Amino acid sequence: MPLATDKKKEIIEKHKTSNDDTGSANVQIALLSEQIDTLMGHFENHKKDHHSRRGLLMMVNKRRKLLDYMKNKNLTAYKKLISDLGLRK
Repeated sequence: MPLATDKKKEIIEKHKTSNDDTGSANVQIALLSEQIDTLMGHFENHKKDHHSRRGLLMMVNKRRKLLDYMKNKNLTAYKKLISDLGLRK
């Protein structure tokens, strides 16, 4: 279930690092986080949807890898992003 175009543009505008930025790690993590939140709501109503659950696990793993990459490359941006998205304590 893809994100709405206007919601996607809003997330990109909030997390981009330059004018033409649509694919940096910041943007990808923010988009994946929004998709994960949407799917979590889906699973409250559809507990036995195992096919979508597999997709959710792949998204979570991809986000984890991107977060590890950001942590190694730019620690200050990593800390700012996880505080903005509310991913950690």
